[in-house]
Amino acid sequence: MHTSYPQRIVCLTEETTEILYLLGCGERVVGISGFTMRPPEARLEKPKVSTFLDAKYDEIVALQPDLVLVFSDLQAEIAKELILRGLQVVAFNQRSLNEILQNILVVGAIVGKSKEAEKLVGEYEKRLEAIAARGNERPRLKVYFEEWGDPLISCIRWVSELVEIAGGQDIFAELSSSHDAKGRIIQPDDVIRRDPDVIIGSWCGRPFKKEQVVKRKGWREITAVKNHRLYEIKSTIILQPGPAALTDGLDELVRILQG
Repeated sequence: MHTSYPQRIVCLTEETTEILYLLGCGERVVGISGFTMRPPEARLEKPKVSTFLDAKYDEIVALQPDLVLVFSDLQAEIAKELILRGLQVVAFNQRSLNEILQNILVVGAIVGKSKEAEKLVGEYEKRLEAIAARGNERPRLKVYFEEWGDPLISCIRWVSELVEIAGGQDIFAELSSSHDAKGRIIQPDDVIRRDPDVIIGSWCGRPFKKEQVVKRKGWREITAVKNHRLYEIKSTIILQPGPAALTDGLDELVRILQG
């Protein structure tokens, strides 16, 4: 008997697909989320078998995967249905930078690439430490990071931590550890009162409308608005709890806060 690591893997969110490619296991990915953009070759090569909240169950089963990777409570029902159909499912729920790095290690262990995963995590850790050191060399700007505009939702924990690493101060950091977005809903007056120096928007799946933000009642008196310091970071590179946020997403934060 010869036991092998999973060889046919379906990834229902982008970050696990990118991790597998970075670990040299791209050929093992047999199905992906339709929202996957990274790496671009995965989007070109692999069957798209899900959105974020829905999955094509028959198509997934037909791929004969020996492992399906899902993410968060929002995919709990998908995981349940796939388990009921006899598939092996691993669910992740990373919300912090530490958990993102742990996720890479766990995925690496699952596919027999622990050494490669440890090397990758080590590289990310060094990068985060170097950027944080540069961020500490200058005064911190107060940052309001808006994840959604109606209702207003402030940023999730890994984004809040990246803001701090890039040299900013998340003005709603105390809310960032809430797993549920409802716990991060804020009122417009809260932002006015905390008066951020910088406003960064990243609306999931929609362009950030700066002109709408400026027109909010009383917001023209906010320092960031008065100084025209409103920016957008594409949600695909910052609201994905994986390599994209640690690289391109963080680079955008650095450009805005340290540039």
